[in-house]
Formats: sequence, structure tokens, C-alpha cells
Amino acid sequence: MTTSPFRSDVLAGKQVLITGGGTGLGRGVAAHLVAHGAEVHLWGRRPAVLEEAAAQASGGRDGVVFHQTVNVRDADLVDQAMQEIWDQHGPLTGVINNAAANFIAPTESLSARAYEAVSSTVMDGSFNTTHAAGKRWIAGGDKGVVLSTLTTWVWTGSAFVVPSAMGKAAVHAMTMSLAAEWGRYGIRLNAIAPGPIPTEYAWDMLNPTEKSSAGATQADAVPMRRMGTIEELANLTIFLLSDSCDYLTGQTIAMDGGQMLAGPGTFASLTSMSEQDWAEARAKSQAASEAAKAQRGV
Repeated sequence: MTTSPFRSDVLAGKQVLITGGGTGLGRGVAAHLVAHGAEVHLWGRRPAVLEEAAAQASGGRDGVVFHQTVNVRDADLVDQAMQEIWDQHGPLTGVINNAAANFIAPTESLSARAYEAVSSTVMDGSFNTTHAAGKRWIAGGDKGVVLSTLTTWVWTGSAFVVPSAMGKAAVHAMTMSLAAEWGRYGIRLNAIAPGPIPTEYAWDMLNPTEKSSAGATQADAVPMRRMGTIEELANLTIFLLSDSCDYLTGQTIAMDGGQMLAGPGTFASLTSMSEQDWAEARAKSQAASEAAKAQRGV
């Protein structure tokens, strides 16, 4: 486990929203933010999952983690939920755009619905949330921080995850664009592009067969020869949300153990998979999805 370099109160007085906070990286980082003094708000689509995540992140403390059921692809719902936070808790100080969807597949096999589900969650969801918070910060004269979870594909692209690569690249562009536009208001925008950090379910969707266990999710593709950890991601997140780097904005920071420099870490190697391999991958992905829904009582 990585040791935190920060005081336990470094985020005291901060109110941070994490989209996609019920599972994966968002859920993992939330507990670390709370442990360093932040009040955390979690958004997701499944109430039961959010309740469980909030209880875990709070560590038994009352009044430090709140949650709302929100589909970030719907701008009106996002705006309503954001207003509820402002009304009930006051202005946020930070937003983490973490909501995402992804799976590996040959691009020619994607339906329009599958493409939209992935790209819209990442791109539209990030814009909707950033816009809803940003306009309120500007109107109220408040400073704010937006931090987005991206991948190194924003620089390299990646085969077999094209909708995700496109959506992430759009958020990378948003980060740079709004950093320039909103800097005068004291609003900073940055992003983190993590290397492979295993999380439940998401990892199953990106490693659905033994033959697909190659490329972007494998430790042997990383010069440091290991996966990243939630603790390491949380440490960088805490720094970027804190008041320690007010002059840092418009940057996407790769935290990938050097993977991009050595590869890059993409799914291009999956061109060796046959149609039968892809059929097996789809079946395993579907089974993982159904198992996850059953576990969550969906």
C-alpha cells in the first residue's frame, strides 16, 4: 500500500463530486478524499450500488459522503442534481469526471447504440457535469477545480476501443479549451491518464478471453512491470484538488509506469484474434455484465 504524503486535513473544507462514483476508480478514490478531509458527493445510475459505495467511502463517519442517482448523459438531470447540491450543501469546490463505459470489440461490429452508450457517457457526461458546475462557479464568483479521468489513448488512439478513445480525446480537448477560457475565473481544469489499474467488472470487460489478455491491461507491457494502484491515483488526485498547485491547469498527466513510452499501451495487438475468439469474448463479456447486474440486484 502506498503511503499518503499529505496531512489528513489537506482537503478540509473541500466539497468534491465524483461521477461514476459507485464503482471502479471513482469508488476507490472517494474513500481517500474523505480520509483527507473532503466532503464527497457520488453520482451514478444504480441507487443500491451508490449506497454501498457511500457507506464504504465514509468509513463510518456521518455527513461526509452523499449520493444522487444521475444519468450524466442527460443535461437536464445533471443540472437539477447540481442545483440540489448547491441548495443543500453550498458550492462544490471540485468535480471529478469519472463516469465511463467501455468494452473491447471490432469497430465494424458496433451498433449505433453501443457507440453512443460509450462515447456519450464519456464526452457528453463530462461536458454536462463540467458545464453545470462551471456556470455556477462563474455566477457566484467561486473558484473550482475540474479533474477528468482519461487514458493515454488521447495521444495515441487505440484499436478496438474506438468510441472510448474518441470520447476521451474530446474531454482532453475540453480540458485544454476551458482551462484557457475559464482561467480568469479561478477555475482550473486538469486530467489524469492512468495506466492499468485493475477494478472489478471493468477489468472483465477489457479482458474477456485468455487470448485478449494482451496489450493495454497487462503488467508486462509496462516498463515498471506492475499495475498501478488506487492509492497512487488517489495521491495525484488529492494534489490536483488541493490548493497546492493553483498555477497548474490545462494539463493531462500520464500516470502509467511509462507504458505509453514503451508501446504505446493500446489494444492493437488484438488484430490477431479470430472471429471465433471475438465470439467467445462477447459471450464472456455478456456473462460478466449479467453477473454484475445480479450481484447489484438490478
